[in-house]
Amino acid sequence: MTRPRISAASLKRYMPILDWGSRYDRDAATSDLVAAVIVTIMLIPQSLAYALLAGLPAEMGLYASILPLVAYAIFGTSRALAVGPVAVVSLMTAAAVGNLALQGTAEYAMAAITLAFLSGLILLAMGAFRLGFLATFLSHPVIAGFITASGIIIATSQLKHILGVEAHGHNLLELVVSLLRHLPEVSLWTLVIGVATTAFLFWVRKGLKPRLLALGLKPRLADILAKAGPVGAVAVTTLVTWGFGLQDRGVAIVGDVPKGLPPLTLPSFDLDIWVSLMGSAVLISIIGFVESVSVAQTLAAKKRQRIVPDQELIGLGASNVAAAVSGGYPVTGGFARSVVNFDAGAETPAAGAFTAVGIALAALFLTPLLFFLPKATLAATIIVAVLSLVDFSILKRTWGYSRADFAAVAATILLTLGLGVEIGVSAGVVLSIFLHLYKSSRPHVAEVGLVPGTEHFRNINRHKVLTHPEMVSLRIDESLYFANARFLEDYVYDRVVADKALKHVVLQCTAVNEIDTSALESLEAINHRLGEMGIKLHLSEVKGPVMDRLRRSHFLDELTGQVFLSQYGAMRALGPVDGTPGARKAG
Repeated sequence: MTRPRISAASLKRYMPILDWGSRYDRDAATSDLVAAVIVTIMLIPQSLAYALLAGLPAEMGLYASILPLVAYAIFGTSRALAVGPVAVVSLMTAAAVGNLALQGTAEYAMAAITLAFLSGLILLAMGAFRLGFLATFLSHPVIAGFITASGIIIATSQLKHILGVEAHGHNLLELVVSLLRHLPEVSLWTLVIGVATTAFLFWVRKGLKPRLLALGLKPRLADILAKAGPVGAVAVTTLVTWGFGLQDRGVAIVGDVPKGLPPLTLPSFDLDIWVSLMGSAVLISIIGFVESVSVAQTLAAKKRQRIVPDQELIGLGASNVAAAVSGGYPVTGGFARSVVNFDAGAETPAAGAFTAVGIALAALFLTPLLFFLPKATLAATIIVAVLSLVDFSILKRTWGYSRADFAAVAATILLTLGLGVEIGVSAGVVLSIFLHLYKSSRPHVAEVGLVPGTEHFRNINRHKVLTHPEMVSLRIDESLYFANARFLEDYVYDRVVADKALKHVVLQCTAVNEIDTSALESLEAINHRLGEMGIKLHLSEVKGPVMDRLRRSHFLDELTGQVFLSQYGAMRALGPVDGTPGARKAG
């Protein structure tokens, strides 16, 4: 019995490292190392900060930035995507795990690890069954609205660390009320550190690089130093806190961060925990995948490269499983981090693996230096990072372009702010699907006529065209399926019922790529009812695959009219045109 052989092409498809790795050279390695240094500098404070946002120990942020990057380098297809903890997923993790256990407990950390494992399994399953297309059901405006609202909630949730007070809540109103209630307890030293660090980081984003260039530094060095701004803030505030003993004056610090590489961990296999986390894991998987693919496709297009969405599911799934077995929590591709990786010159996913080495070295040697790091500094890092995600201009753009999209965006923002992240993202998913069904359920149908002197047909309400009183030509600009089949029936009946001169109805199917069973039944009903009215139904410009499927039914045998190769041929056969008797102009 011979065993099935796995081809090299199949291996390269599921392990892209075998493809780009075979062409890896010194120049690519140099570019990847430089990019890794810059991203490592950026990722260290971000990893710590996002773990704080998720309600987890700071070291779990570092752990989530080591093995997941290696896993993505092996299985991912994007040359620039930087995987790791991100703000929105960290907030969703806090919301999901907070329902099961108290922050700071071993159960809380285990639930976060289990959430990463579940998310990884979901992504791997979606990749194996090539379900990447499902992400297209989440409209970009809805995602933008969700991320905007999440950014506001995240920034507001971090104000408690800037003020040095206790505050809790799952939505904007709860957080604001809690903050106002504790305002009298503000820690002055914490406030000074928090405000100063926030102002410094905002200035670093816009002002440091131009200042360094003005001083004569080379662009690459100036860029590295600018990206190191958060590390500088961490170092200075840690030294100040230690030197002046501010931890004894009300300044909350990170405290002991265990030194060493990530431990090998296993998720919980308690069925009740899996059931409780499954819904959140699905949402985190979808949002993380959509965000990652959007960033990866944008960056790939700039270098005329391509990514494979289904393989990206496998890459992100492997990254989350790697996070779960190394003491981390859910990860995905980060927008700002990936852009930095791209701008720094990353040539291959190996840049992520080099970054993982940098984070591992930090976990081995730098963690004892973080004992006196103020939580206000990490909060400032989060606030500055997430406020760049807030984009209310999406409301103006959708209002001017599509009121339906505006309603969906506004509803997503309001629901996320008012009811919390999980309800907000769930509403976003539902709204995206509803919008798709609503728009496709009301397809654009145009009555068309012949443009004089040509064989082209255009909308009678937009152009001066030739028509015939005994026939009406309707162009259907959508595939026909269960959601819009009844709409077409009603449209045809409304058009013909009052027109006593009509003898022919021609459905121009130029844009019809598919007709499902429900739509076929509607066409049969239209054919039958028009026949009873003495009107013949015809089709024109039916695509080959659609025609093949129609031939497998009885519809063509019962059709009262004909199927024409072209709309012009239908009009020539059924009614005089080009100014001959009986023709008239419309428009």
